[in-house]
Amino acid sequence: MARIGVVSRFVTEETRALPDAPPLAKRILLGDPLTSKQVDDQLLPKRMALPIFASDALSSVAYAPQELVMILLIGGLTFLSFTPLVAVAVIVLLIVVVLSYRQLIKAYPSGGGDYEVASKNLGEIPGVVVAAALLVDYVLTVAVSVASGVDNIISAVPGLNAWRVELAVGFVILIILVNLRGVREASSVFAIPTYVFIASVGFMIVMGLVQTFLGNAPVASSAEFAVNSEDLSQAAVILLVLRAFSSGCSALTGVEAVSNGVPAFRTPKVRNAQATLVLMGSIAICLFAGLTALALITGVHYAENPCDLVGFDCSNPQPSLMAQIAAATFGGGSILFFIIQTATACVLLLAANTAFNGFPLLGSVLARDGYAPKALNTRGDRLVFSNGMILLGIAAIAVLVVFQARLTTLIQLYIIGVFVSFSLGQIGMVRHWRRVLRTTASGKGDVDVTVDDAAASDRRSARIGLIINSAGATLTILVLLIVTITKFTHGAYLVFFAIPILAFLMMGVKRYYRDVEHEIAVDDTTHFGASGDVALVLVSKLQKPVIKAIDYAIAAKHGKTLAVHIAVADDDAEHLQQEWAEHRIPIPLIIVESPYRSFAQPVAQFIKQYRQKHGSSVVTVYLPQYIVGHWWESFLHNRRARRMANQLMLVHGVSITLVPWLLDSSELIYGRRSRPVPGQERAGRPVLTSTTGRRAHRPAGPPAEG
Repeated sequence: MARIGVVSRFVTEETRALPDAPPLAKRILLGDPLTSKQVDDQLLPKRMALPIFASDALSSVAYAPQELVMILLIGGLTFLSFTPLVAVAVIVLLIVVVLSYRQLIKAYPSGGGDYEVASKNLGEIPGVVVAAALLVDYVLTVAVSVASGVDNIISAVPGLNAWRVELAVGFVILIILVNLRGVREASSVFAIPTYVFIASVGFMIVMGLVQTFLGNAPVASSAEFAVNSEDLSQAAVILLVLRAFSSGCSALTGVEAVSNGVPAFRTPKVRNAQATLVLMGSIAICLFAGLTALALITGVHYAENPCDLVGFDCSNPQPSLMAQIAAATFGGGSILFFIIQTATACVLLLAANTAFNGFPLLGSVLARDGYAPKALNTRGDRLVFSNGMILLGIAAIAVLVVFQARLTTLIQLYIIGVFVSFSLGQIGMVRHWRRVLRTTASGKGDVDVTVDDAAASDRRSARIGLIINSAGATLTILVLLIVTITKFTHGAYLVFFAIPILAFLMMGVKRYYRDVEHEIAVDDTTHFGASGDVALVLVSKLQKPVIKAIDYAIAAKHGKTLAVHIAVADDDAEHLQQEWAEHRIPIPLIIVESPYRSFAQPVAQFIKQYRQKHGSSVVTVYLPQYIVGHWWESFLHNRRARRMANQLMLVHGVSITLVPWLLDSSELIYGRRSRPVPGQERAGRPVLTSTTGRRAHRPAGPPAEG
């Protein structure tokens, strides 16, 4: 009895061998390729995960106090009295969000984050909206972080202001290259600047507070400037304070990145991710509170329009809040001042790295679920989702160029997306915990006491999670409303257009993949076997590439093998017939007239007529094709074979075989001789390889027919 469905695996030494060495430039920039089995070696310990996933949240404290002070100063110097109240509100919100995401990591450790929570608990559309909001926010994270970093560089070196956009684009390209080298190498590069930033800013805060306690409070360079304020009504005052709060909430960006990056942690993944999240939140709170306090102590006046500062030369760039505090604490020309500015600029630039980890991971999850192109779920040579990184970089560069890398403009677009995902994610977690409580409802009288104790423990954990995430949902929804109202007319409307458009496109991708899967699914009507098997070798001139294609077709032992020439000119056809007879080519030559000088259509018509005469047949078309080594050579050949292949693939029952002929220049690519005699390898004859200068012997096989 015949065995059906037997599967075997054939492993050769070649499959175990290392791949061909990548080009030198690629090897220098990205490093040598890694095998799939090395993916576990790329997982991160907590000390390396912190700079990778927390750099955005930590760096946002460098500009969040600045944005808070800037908005309040629109109403005048007296409005700075609202700063402590607004800062406390931001800190409370940050604590609640950190605790909420700690619960999310525990419940959904697969790396889908808010997208997975919303999809599983709220449905498909909310899940896609969350994904779209996160993708938009990741792009803006790169743009805002890089723009802020460039701002701090310009604060230290004002002469670079004319190169703002070029610097921003250059830094994005640099971050892309570093991330393409792999997660571990990126963490090694980014760890030092992140920890230097934490240490230096922490030291500055302590020194500033100590000086204040000793009665020698530092004074900012802008403290002497008065402010041209606007006349505000009572309603406008409330809106201004709420707008300052929404700008201060930019300190919360990046909190969700840890929940999206759980798969990148070493085991135990959940515990390590939760510890990193809590550590990140604690550091961010301390730095945000300390910088806000020093901004008030030193009297920093940072205006949305520098010309509103009375006495300030607004032709010069306005020093950042961080630069003014550092200059007031250590002196403007001191080493510590430049250390602070360098560390701040580095960590702000590297904050974009959070997005370069979150965006590709989320993109891979979306691609796996069918909402994004499958290319986003493909790992590159260094085991990272390189396509997602490149896509993110291109989108961020476009945003930076359009908005000229202006932080004040970009910040208005920011945090809308992240609070959309915050809100829907927290609502989804509330539904998740309610479902857990229903499924673990106590059953009194259970015989198995151990099981009952475990259920009681699960219920307690679910109740705690429900309380935390309910508070998180309430606060994030409230903040989303505030952010929407206060930022909508300042540019945030662009984000509200971008999110639904992107969500609509993602639903379209899902629908496309679903239709394709339905179309190609195996069903009971699928059958095997076909009547007839014919090979057509397309011949333009009698040359070695054609002889090679004929040899391949004969070796495949089709039922019938024919050579077909499309006759555009009668003289060429007659000359070919003469050569065919002189060289005694062992297969028939068919001349097909083409009065309109087309090629694919006459072949398709010939196939149709052949089938009408000989019955349904499977047709294999052999097309010789040149392989060249120089880019400019492709313009010197008409590439007819590729065009004909694309057209003939639309004919049902036709398969295409491209037979490559390697010209001598192809040695630049393949590193071997390009002119083996037809049938040479299959016949076991030696083949000269130019890379070694030796003759490589192949195992003997049957000689070619004909």
